[in-house]
This record gives sequence, C-alpha cells and structure tokens, in this order.
Amino acid sequence: MKPTFQRLVILIGCAVVLASCTTTSQISLDYASAPGHIKPGAPEFATQSFIDRRDVGTHDLGTVRTQVGTPVEFIQTRIPVADVVTNAFGYALQARGMLTPRSGARFIITGEVLDLHCKLLVHPYGYARIRLSVLEAATGRVLHTAVYEGERQSRAYVPGTGSPVPLLGDLASGALQDAVDRALDDPAMRGRIGSRFGDGGGWQPGMI
Repeated sequence: MKPTFQRLVILIGCAVVLASCTTTSQISLDYASAPGHIKPGAPEFATQSFIDRRDVGTHDLGTVRTQVGTPVEFIQTRIPVADVVTNAFGYALQARGMLTPRSGARFIITGEVLDLHCKLLVHPYGYARIRLSVLEAATGRVLHTAVYEGERQSRAYVPGTGSPVPLLGDLASGALQDAVDRALDDPAMRGRIGSRFGDGGGWQPGMI
C-alpha cells in the first residue's frame, strides 16, 4: 500500500506542477475574404445573434499541447464565440454588398455554432462548423438551413521557433472564413430565398 500511496502523491504533484505552468492567451479572429472569390448580392440581409452549441466555455477556442498531450497554453477569444461568428457573417455580408439595417431587411441571417476551435499537438489546426438559418424578416419563417464547414492546417510546428498562438489564430480565422463564405455563396441558399445578385461594392477586413 505504501508504494501505491507514494506513486499517487507523485502523480498529483506532477499534475499540480503542469497545471501551474499553463498560460492563457486571448486573440481576435479576422474575416478577410478576397473580393474576387465571393458572390455579391442585393442589400437585403441583417444578422441576428448566433447560439453557441459547442458545450465548452463561451470564450474557449483551443489548446496548445506538447507532443505527449500535456496542455501548456489555452487560447480564448476576446469576445464570446457566438459574437465572433455573428460578426463574421456581418462582415461577410458587408463584403458582398448584402448588409442592410434591420428595419429594411428582407432576410435575417442567424444560426448555431456547432464547432469552432484550434489546436496544436503536432500539426497546427483550425476547424469551424456552423449551422446557418435564413429567416424571412417579416414573419420569422425559416427559408433555408444547412451546415457548413471549414478547416485549415499548417505544417508541423517546431518547438522553440516562437509562439504558435498567432498561427493558430490565423488557422481558426481561415476555417471560420471558409465556412461563412460557403454558407453565403451557396447556390442552393441563394436560389431558395430568391435574393437578387447585385454590385458587391467596397469593403474592408474586420477584426472579430
């Protein structure tokens, strides 16, 4: 019994030491889709808050781990992830010339965040999965709903070459951007709601 007890004490001590070594970093995500790769549309859309269904903390985004799986750094967003996704759709609509004030909107963009995370074990990785719902503004009727995904991965990270957090932020941003672009440029969605195509106009990237 004594060796077992000693081993337990050592394991608990190691866990405490490792936990005390972890840090937390807060980052912003950036929506910056290239104008040549998006489909412009008519200014008929407004956004409504997305709901976070990820079953983790509202600001939690990812974890940096050692090659044996020990967490050394936690990554969080500066604002709730639900707001990050809502803002991303707002910037994406603006980029396409499709955003309009809520009072004049024909359609409402909303939905659920099913997944949005980044991680580093060997390869830095970002992933997003969003359920988009397009509502008729006047009635709240659901006109279209579908799930869209995006993912980005980088080459293996070499320890000692600098913090991986900025890279993970870029990968998470890219994954979210891909999911948002696929949702708003989906021909099935455009055809179902009958939105008119128009001039995309000018835009600028936004921090989310």
